[in-house]
Amino acid sequence: MNGNALFDLAEIRAEEEREAEIKRAGAALKRTGNTECDDCGGEIAETRRRALPSARRCIHCQEHFELHAKGR
Repeated sequence: MNGNALFDLAEIRAEEEREAEIKRAGAALKRTGNTECDDCGGEIAETRRRALPSARRCIHCQEHFELHAKGR
């Protein structure tokens, strides 16, 4: 394979990965969330549940999760 063909394959793969991530995000938004946080067991605020019905963590635990996920 020449360089252009490899580049084209890489572009196709990147687009497929972007589309898959968009589908995963859409599915996550459609999921039913919790009233209790998966991490700490505390209540997920009603305002958070209204804003993000698929919420699985309270805002404190979600912030902690996102902060530590970036540091991987």
